[in-house]
Amino acid sequence: MNFFRGVIGGQQAGAQPSGVETIQKLCDRVASSTLLEDRRDAVRALKSLSKKYRLEVGTQAMDHLIRILQTDSSDSEILGYALDTLYNIICSDEEEEQDAVPVKSKSAADDAQRRQEDDIGAQFTERFIQEPENVTLLLTLLEEFDFHVRWPGVKMLTALLKSQCAQVQGIILVSPMGVSRLMDLLADSREVIRNDGLLLLQQLTKGNAAIQKIVAFENAFERLLDIITEEGTSDGGIVVEDCLLLLLNLLKNNSSNQNFFKEGSYIQRMKPWFEVGDDNSGWSAQKVTNLHLMLQLVRVMVSPVNPAGATASCQKAMFQCGLLQQLCTILMATGVPADILTETINTVSEVIRGSQVNQDYFASVNAPSNPPRPAIVVLLMSMVNERQPFVLRCAVLYCFQCFLYKNEKGQGEIVATLLPSTIDANSISAGQLLCGGLFSADSLSNWCAAVALGHALQENLTQKEQLLRVQLATSLGKPPVSLLQQCTNILSQGDKINRRGSKVQTRVGLLMLLCTWMSNCPIAVTHFLHNQENVPFLTAQISENLGEDERLVQGLCALLLGICIYYNDNSLENYTKEKLKQLIEKRIGKENFVEKLGFITKHELYSRAAQKPQPAFSTPEHMLFDHEFTKLVKELEGVITKAVHKSSEEDKKEEEVKKTLEQHDSIVTQYKELIREQDTQLNELKEQVSSLTSQKDQMQSTITQQLSQIQQHKDQYNILKLKLGKDSGQDGAQVNGQLEEVTLLREEVEELRRKHSVLNSQLLEKEALISSLRAEGVQTSEGTAASAGNTELLKEVETLRAQVQSQTAEISQLQRERQELQSRAETTAAVSGDNVDAAKITELENRLSTQSAEIHRLQEEVRSLTESRALMEKDLATASSTATILQTEKSKLQQEVTESKKEQDDLLMLLADQDQKILTLKQKLKDLGETIEDEDDLDARDQSDEDEEEEEDDDDDEDEDEEDA
Repeated sequence: MNFFRGVIGGQQAGAQPSGVETIQKLCDRVASSTLLEDRRDAVRALKSLSKKYRLEVGTQAMDHLIRILQTDSSDSEILGYALDTLYNIICSDEEEEQDAVPVKSKSAADDAQRRQEDDIGAQFTERFIQEPENVTLLLTLLEEFDFHVRWPGVKMLTALLKSQCAQVQGIILVSPMGVSRLMDLLADSREVIRNDGLLLLQQLTKGNAAIQKIVAFENAFERLLDIITEEGTSDGGIVVEDCLLLLLNLLKNNSSNQNFFKEGSYIQRMKPWFEVGDDNSGWSAQKVTNLHLMLQLVRVMVSPVNPAGATASCQKAMFQCGLLQQLCTILMATGVPADILTETINTVSEVIRGSQVNQDYFASVNAPSNPPRPAIVVLLMSMVNERQPFVLRCAVLYCFQCFLYKNEKGQGEIVATLLPSTIDANSISAGQLLCGGLFSADSLSNWCAAVALGHALQENLTQKEQLLRVQLATSLGKPPVSLLQQCTNILSQGDKINRRGSKVQTRVGLLMLLCTWMSNCPIAVTHFLHNQENVPFLTAQISENLGEDERLVQGLCALLLGICIYYNDNSLENYTKEKLKQLIEKRIGKENFVEKLGFITKHELYSRAAQKPQPAFSTPEHMLFDHEFTKLVKELEGVITKAVHKSSEEDKKEEEVKKTLEQHDSIVTQYKELIREQDTQLNELKEQVSSLTSQKDQMQSTITQQLSQIQQHKDQYNILKLKLGKDSGQDGAQVNGQLEEVTLLREEVEELRRKHSVLNSQLLEKEALISSLRAEGVQTSEGTAASAGNTELLKEVETLRAQVQSQTAEISQLQRERQELQSRAETTAAVSGDNVDAAKITELENRLSTQSAEIHRLQEEVRSLTESRALMEKDLATASSTATILQTEKSKLQQEVTESKKEQDDLLMLLADQDQKILTLKQKLKDLGETIEDEDDLDARDQSDEDEEEEEDDDDDEDEDEEDA
């Protein structure tokens, strides 16, 4: 023990051993000592030497320290010493200090020493992670709750990730429950471990989407938002900043985590972060940093690079929860730091970009001024004010661009403020501010106003034509000029501006505005060409040999002249497509023209502007290109090159092809409209057919029920008839039954006559339909509907044929019944019978007549339903090809109807003979002495009996009244 005291205290007598020798002896002691206390003291001594002798301790003691972690895991003290020593080897104290406090200036020697220290740490880290089991062992030690083990383990793993991030991430990713163990650090009650755990997770989630997803699904969002709320949101300290940085790592460029964040309703929990009071003075640096990160977090969710659907859903959620309203409150508040205001403007820009609801809300926001002004007007005032910071003016331009992005309503409102009928002299409008900036002396204001006005015309032909109406009063006593002419005047008078750089920026902005305005707008091209000075000015600019700064202007002039060719409607005789191309060939040369046109895309600032919608410029001089304009150039460069090289014959052929295509498109459009109308009618008819079919099914079920009831009544009638035959004699019942059957036969004949008339009317309707089809004919385009009508008409013919067959069958049935009745009458002619019970026969007759009436009613309903369905199907018959078929079927039907008429006439003759025979039989019965009464006599007798009974009842009532008196 004296040896260790000497090493630590440095008071041993005699010669002092060197550091390397001491470290060697300590390593031997760690490796050979059997007592835990000896090993612990040796490791503690190595820890004290590890900062001064970092390289020596790392070289000799690393393997021994790793073995200590493996074998002495039961002793938390020695584990803590070993972890601290390894941490000192991998990460020096200088790195810790630089992480905490940034160094403002360093000499070359310090830089060299710093690189050497980093190299040493990277070498030891690489040596440690050569065995993945070492990292797994470190993850296992993090489960220890002891502070002296857990905290050094967190710092050790963080240092490993800083040095060799990708390799350590791969080991942790394949380690079972590796990420889950690290997530438990956020739930530790000791703030120092929780805070260092945040730093560890920040390093762990850098650039690894798989780990980011695992961390997110380990409930990281909920825990981080809880910590931010507990720490005071934007007023919190460095812990809030660490949580926000970790959230940014999890959400940036990770659509899966963004969707999970939105679906978990975590966007709603962001609203309280942006609640600021009336007194915004004295913001701390930490609050500014926190709020800046919070705004970045909102922008991550609605970034233009995200999928369109995901961005739209996040924008909708931000509006519904009031987050957009809260951001607009900060936008209009006073005392907000400039950098926070700039970032807020950028954030609001992306929250409203492409969302009609959010754009409409932003248009309704007013600044708290007297009188209130729209927020858009207040922002544009800052954009065209050269005293405002450059970054703020860029942010306002981006906000205006996002407000007009895919917003035709907003574009119309901006352009309307420039029209003569809507100008209000008492208030400043957005259009007036843009025109003022467009023609001011500040070149940056010229460029910003030109780009902003170009976005009001983007992909909106209506507003391009409306803007041609704008007139400007240049000076007193001179007539007003159009906005288009004033822009070209400024271009041609650009030499009056003293500063060369400013002149280029102004001219570039105006040329971009003119190109955007005239693209896909032949009327604007005609207005531009109508001024005789414009084309010579463009050709002169393109043909000159100017310096590097003017090359971009030449390219834009070539683009504008190409637009005049490509979108020229040849309405001006002096400036047709062909004459403009001849002018280019004579004055400039086609190859030279194409070369000058290519200067635009070859410019270094062009590719930078094409990367993302937000204008990002380091200096005002770099503001030359707009993101949307780069898309326009990419779209037009190829077609303009082809248009310039085409000959007049090719142009004529192309025009003919265009006209043919337009005619074809118009024909296709007409057919599409016709098909839509036919589809609508067909759907309506299908609905009617389905409703009628359902009604028919209901009626069919009702008829089935009625038929079953009729059958039951018939059975009861037969039973009663049998009983009656037994009681009063069979002969009389047969005679009365024959009379009843004769009555039924008469009714059925009448029914057949009615049906016959219905069939005749239906045949007449079919004849009229056939005649109309022959007269009118059918168009070829309705062929599909005609075939469907043919099928329906054939079905109708089959239905009529079936009805005729059923009528024929009914006639045959009546003939058979007549023969049976005749045979029965002849059989009973010679037979005398007893008197018939008249009352029972009358009851049976009444019941039978009721049933017959019910059957007749049901048949009428079926007939009416059939007729309505026939009328419905008749509307679908539109084909002329069925005329011949229907004519043939008509002749067949007429023949069948004629035959049925003959059969009905024969039947009537037979019925007349039957009536004569019945009268003869009655006469014979009278001659034999039988009393045969007619139905009228029976009714009269029944009536007289009822009158006598009523008189007797009245007499009885009078007698009772007298007795009571």
